[in-house]
Amino acid sequence: MRPNTCRPVTILLLLVLFLLVVISACTNQSTQSTISNPQSTNVATSEQGSATLTPQSTILNPQSTITPINNPQSTNVATGAQGSATLTPLSTILNPQSTFTPIGNPQSTIINPQYFLSAQFDFYLRSLSVDETITYTNNTAQPLNDLLLVVPANRWPGAFQLRGIHWADGTPTLDFSLHIHRLSILLPQPLLPGGQVSLSLTYNLTLPPIPDPSEAAPQPFGYTSSQSNLVDWYAYLPPYKDGWLVHDPGFWGEYQVFEAGDFQIDLTLVDAPAGLVVAASAPPLDTAQEDGSTYRYQLESARTFALSLSPSYQVFSQTVDLGSSSVVVYSYAYVFGVDAGQAALAETARAVELYSELFGPYPHASLSVVEADFLDGMEYDGLYFLSKGFYNLYDGTPNGYLTAIAVHETAHQWWYGLVGNDQALEPWLDEALCAFTERVYYEHFYPEALVKWWQPYRVDYYDPAGLVGESIYDYISYRAYRDAVYLNGQAFLQAVRLRVGDQAFFAFLKDYIARYRGQIATGQDFFALLATHSDVEITDLVKEFFGK
Repeated sequence: MRPNTCRPVTILLLLVLFLLVVISACTNQSTQSTISNPQSTNVATSEQGSATLTPQSTILNPQSTITPINNPQSTNVATGAQGSATLTPLSTILNPQSTFTPIGNPQSTIINPQYFLSAQFDFYLRSLSVDETITYTNNTAQPLNDLLLVVPANRWPGAFQLRGIHWADGTPTLDFSLHIHRLSILLPQPLLPGGQVSLSLTYNLTLPPIPDPSEAAPQPFGYTSSQSNLVDWYAYLPPYKDGWLVHDPGFWGEYQVFEAGDFQIDLTLVDAPAGLVVAASAPPLDTAQEDGSTYRYQLESARTFALSLSPSYQVFSQTVDLGSSSVVVYSYAYVFGVDAGQAALAETARAVELYSELFGPYPHASLSVVEADFLDGMEYDGLYFLSKGFYNLYDGTPNGYLTAIAVHETAHQWWYGLVGNDQALEPWLDEALCAFTERVYYEHFYPEALVKWWQPYRVDYYDPAGLVGESIYDYISYRAYRDAVYLNGQAFLQAVRLRVGDQAFFAFLKDYIARYRGQIATGQDFFALLATHSDVEITDLVKEFFGK
């Protein structure tokens, strides 16, 4: 009989087939596990501490943007203004040219300092009792450890008496020092970017006498037998740019740098004489008492708030229609200066209308021009002074300083008020522009006087020279300062105007107002913006007038 050799082979084949089936089943199970979760690849930790999954395509394609599941905005964590975590879009990290704007703190949002002042003014004692509250928002990108207030009144011996400083909760402020016009206050904790702090000051003011014009430099702050001037009379916060921007006074020119602020003033008159008139940077809103002894004023986005009081003022007014708004111009003059006061009113009103058309609308409800018991003119937001000397010499024509300085000081509402500058280090940015604007005013309204009086007597008579762009501390005399900054400064601007053409130059000036409204502009800002309006070369003019 023949042996059966197929049986072992058959068994072996069956075993092989069985193993193949098992292997196939395991492979299918693994494949099904991968397909059932096609997004599962890499595990990352989100800002909440939970695991999130990164798409496999992201790992294979490094150019893809990583977007954790359930939190599409989560990318990079940074510390925000209040110390909480804020998120930076990853596109910012991948694109270094992008602008980083923390969530909830847009860079375009600037909150003005808020000043609330309640003042009781004793007219015969020439003294005030003041309660002032300041609310300040840190608009910078860094924490602040202290506040530095400027107290101009403390420059006069005995004029400023500080009674106390308190935080908003009533806690006394003990960590402070007062040195001349600098009041430094240590904050109890750092004020973070976007953070806000309020403090209150109580103090007394005793106005100093304004010296006779023949005896001293012009002094607007103080009193004479005819008027009391409350100018630079309160504590304020200067701009912060790598430190608080505060300067010492010079022998000539202005030294203060003002950040735009919002003001509410409650003025109560104590023992006031009959017929006392108050000129102010804004018209009174209402009276807090039936007898009319308390007046409330409000002014927003202004550099300063000034008042002048006298029982001798004659008041005239004129409304200027600017189309979308109107402005009431007030003129305050003494009885012997009525004709000049009415002329100052008319010139100021025409200047407001012209400058609003050329540079942008005047921003406030009113503008006051006040006859002053000191030399020269002086600008404040919503109010300016003109020396009584100009009133006394007024001859009924525009060939004199009453007209020239009136329209110059009106121009400061744009060049100083709307666009601020460092008046100590770059005085040309407001004074040269105002002197140039005088020229423009005469071109429009008095072209004959421009040729016969303004150019030969306002400018050429002094044969002005000197570098335009120096600080107030660099000039050896008032004459050198005025000739270089005002007169040579306007000559530079006129030369640039002629070089680039009226269309480009006045478009630039209007844009300059729009771009830097409410800010502190610099010479670098000025020239950089000018270059966007004209590619005409002015390097030789800059070299001639600035020496560089």
